[in-house]
Amino acid sequence: MRRLLALRAEQRLSREHVRLAGECLGMSERTVWRWLAEASRSPQAAIRPGERSGDRFETTREIRVLLAYWHGNASAFHRQLVARAQTGGRDGQPTITTEPATSPAGAPPAAVPLLDPVPSLSTFLRAVRRDLTAGERAGLAAGPDAARAHDVFGKRAASWRNHVWEADHVQAPLLVDADGDLVRPWVTWFIDTATKVITGTAVTPGVPSRASVLAALRAAVLREEPYGPAGGTPEQVRVDRGKDFLSTAVTAAFGPMGVTVKDLPAYSPHLKGTVENLNRAVDRMLFAALPGYTLTPAKPRSGRRRKGVGKPETSGAMSFQDFTAQVLAWTLWWNTEHRPQALAGRTPLEAWQADPTPVTDIPAADLWTFTLEDDGRPRKLTSHGMRWRGRSYIAPWMTGHAGRTVTVRYMPHHDHEIDICDARGGYLGPAHLAGAATPEQLGALRTARAERARRLRAEVKAAETLRRQRFAPATTAGPAQRLGALTAAQAGHELAAVEHTDASKLALPDLIPPAAPPADWRTPPSLATRTTPDRPVPFQPEPVPDGPPGQATDPAEDGDAS
Repeated sequence: MRRLLALRAEQRLSREHVRLAGECLGMSERTVWRWLAEASRSPQAAIRPGERSGDRFETTREIRVLLAYWHGNASAFHRQLVARAQTGGRDGQPTITTEPATSPAGAPPAAVPLLDPVPSLSTFLRAVRRDLTAGERAGLAAGPDAARAHDVFGKRAASWRNHVWEADHVQAPLLVDADGDLVRPWVTWFIDTATKVITGTAVTPGVPSRASVLAALRAAVLREEPYGPAGGTPEQVRVDRGKDFLSTAVTAAFGPMGVTVKDLPAYSPHLKGTVENLNRAVDRMLFAALPGYTLTPAKPRSGRRRKGVGKPETSGAMSFQDFTAQVLAWTLWWNTEHRPQALAGRTPLEAWQADPTPVTDIPAADLWTFTLEDDGRPRKLTSHGMRWRGRSYIAPWMTGHAGRTVTVRYMPHHDHEIDICDARGGYLGPAHLAGAATPEQLGALRTARAERARRLRAEVKAAETLRRQRFAPATTAGPAQRLGALTAAQAGHELAAVEHTDASKLALPDLIPPAAPPADWRTPPSLATRTTPDRPVPFQPEPVPDGPPGQATDPAEDGDAS
C-alpha cells in the first residue's frame, strides 16, 4: 500500500498498478481503491490496510458466559439483549414507551448486560462467528465431545512391534442366539500399534468381564496353534478406565510378564486411536453385513419358550457360534489381506514379520498360571477333594495327596473347573465340580429364574401404575389438576389392605409388658412404671453436693452454726 501511495505522489499511479495489487492480495480493484483513500487520510491505515476500526462490536467474557447459559443459541440470547435494553434503562426506567419485547425464560435480568446501542442480529451473529472458534461454538451447543471433533491431534512417532499394545471392548449392534437367549455380543481384543496386527481376540455373549480380558490376553501372547503367528510379550498396554482392565486379576497377570499398564484419562479415545479405529472398522466392514444389524442397538431379550408359543423367538437370529466364527475369520482377513494406508501397501502380518525386533515368548504352562486369579489363601486337600466356595472339586490325580497344602487358581466366573497348585506355586492339575447339575436341571433352573424375574417385573410395573400420578393437560396458565378419581369404597378397601400388611401397625407393644429389672438396678421412674405397673417407684437419693470424696453433708449442720 505504501508503494501505491508513493506512485500516487509521483503522479505515476495507474489503474494497472491497482489491478495487479488486487490480484496479488486476492481483493477486488474497488477494495484496493478504497484502501488507498483510507491510507491517504490516515497514515496508520497504510500499515494495515483494510483493518476495521476499534469501535466494532466485540464478544466479552460476560457475553460468552451467557452464550453458555443459552447452550450456544446466539439468536435467543440476542432477543434477551433486546428485551433487557427495552425494559431496563440506566435510570431504571424503560427506554421506550412502546410494548417491550419479551424473552421467555432466559438468564436472570440482572446478569444480562445492558448494551447501548444493541447490535443488530446480523452484527451479533457475525461477532460470535468471528470471536469464537468452531470448536467453542460446538462445545457450547453440544458439550465437550462435540468440541473435541474440531480439535487437532498429533501423531505419535513410529515405534517397533510389541512396543505398545492397545486393548478395548466393542459391542456388536445385533442380537445373537446364546443357548436360547438373545444377547448382544462383545468383542475384546489387543492390537499392536506399530504394525496394526490384531494379536488376540475373545468374544463374550453378553457383558464382558475380567475373564474376557484374560482370555484375549492369553490368545495375544501365545504364538502356538491355534493362535499366532503374531504375539509375544508387549512392553506397554494402553487401556481406558474400564474396571475389567484395571481389576486385580488382570493387573496381576501383567505384572509377572513385565508389562506396564498405561491407564489413560477418562473420555480420551484419541489417546488410543489404533484400537478405536479398529472398533469403527469392524462395525462398518463386518457387523453391518451380518443379519440383525441395527444402527440403534436393540435391547436384549429372552428367547425362552413361553406359554402358548410354539417356536422360540430366536428362530431367525444368528447363533453365537456362527458369530464367533465370523469375527475370527474377519480378524484373520485383517491380519493377512487388509492393507492399511499407514503400512505402505503391506498387510499387518507382513509388517509384523518384517520387523527385526526380538520377540519375548512365555511358555503356555506359565502363561496359564499368570492369567488365572489366585484364591489368596492356603487350603488342604481332604478325602472329599478340594472344598472351595461351598462346593467340592475332585480329580483323579488327587489320589494319595489328602492332607497336602495347596492353593487354588481359577478363571473368573468359570465355576465348573479350578486349577490346583502346591504351596510354592507349582502346577498340580485341574479339578472339576463334584455332583454338577445335569443340562436338563440347568435348563429347568434357568426357565424358573426367568419366570420369577418376569413375575417380579410385572408386579413392579403394577405397583408403578398405582403410584403414577396423572395430571390434566393445560392450554392456559393455571394450577395443576390431578386425574384418577376413586370411590370412597375403593379408597377404603386399599387403605384396609395397607393396614393388614404394615408390620409397624400390626405390632402390639403392650400385649406382653417387659420383664421387671432386678431390684438392685437404678431404674429411672419413667421406665419403672412402664415395666411393672404394680412395682413402687424406687427411692432416688438426693444428689451429693460437690465436695471432697468420702464426705457427706449432714443436714443438721446446715444453717447458722450458732
